[in-house]
Parts: sequence; C-alpha cells; structure tokens
Amino acid sequence: MRFQFSGTCFVFLLLVAALAAPLAAQNADQMSYAAVASSKFVSLPVLPACVTFASQRGDPTKGAAVLLLKFKSGCVIPWHWHTANENLMMVSGKGKAEMKSGGSHPMTAGDYMYLPSKQGHQFICITSCLLFDQTDGPFDIHYLNAEGKEIPPEEALKPMAKAAAPKKP
Repeated sequence: MRFQFSGTCFVFLLLVAALAAPLAAQNADQMSYAAVASSKFVSLPVLPACVTFASQRGDPTKGAAVLLLKFKSGCVIPWHWHTANENLMMVSGKGKAEMKSGGSHPMTAGDYMYLPSKQGHQFICITSCLLFDQTDGPFDIHYLNAEGKEIPPEEALKPMAKAAAPKKP
C-alpha cells in the first residue's frame, strides 16, 4: 500500500534534518561523543507524543544512525516495522517488546535486542525508558493494524491521542 507524501511526513523530515545537520559533519575516522545532558530531544508527528528522540550519531534521514529515545511510563509505540534493521539497547527503565511473529520480551537496563528489517513489532514502556536505537539505514516507520496491513500514522496514533486527552468531570 502506498501513501501520498503528507504534511506530517514533511514536518518529520524537517525536524530530523534540523537535528541531524550538526551530525552530518561527523567523520567515521574520528571518535564522537554525545552527552545525554546536552542532547536535544524532540518529538515527531509520526511517533506518539510520549516518546522523544535525539540523534547521537549519523543522519537518520540519509542512512545509519544512533538515536537515543526517551519514553514516558505507559508509552506505547503501536505495531509497526522499519525498512532498516535495528539494534536496541535499554539504558534505563522497564519495557516490553512484542513481535508479530510471536514472543514478548521484557527489557531492563543493559538488555539488547536485534530487530530485522520489516518484522512487525511494538514497544511498551512500563516505567520511564531510555534506550539506544542503532539503525543500519534511514529511519522510517510503517504502522500496522490488527490484521497486519499497513496504515497511516494518523490512524495508528489516533487511539494514543484519545487516551492522552483529558477526561471531563
């Protein structure tokens, strides 16, 4: 299924490009250092509002990158897949990764997970999570419905927005 280039995608690309600009000058031959305290975390319209990320190395719009993701407790990135392979390492907090192919994996500080390209999965942060996501290609996200069919981000994230909305007394 193909989707038309939307305003959301455009905003996503602008934000990622702005974050990645200082990282583009990085040289593979040189050591790099990225302090968490000085990392610039941003939210993206294609991700739930309860998660932010900061590029630590590389340009995620062009190729391999190391991203640092922060999740609020209870945050869920619903079923999805990526074109690139992912290497996840939990820094702090407690979470759970679930795979469409079967299996639920609890994750705590120091845990590692490899996610192959195009494998459906979701991530649930149980208590405030901080994790590294190293991709071997440009970052993208393709959301899935209950039947495993691709759906637009707006549809996938709609239940998240409803859950976050304040309740009337």
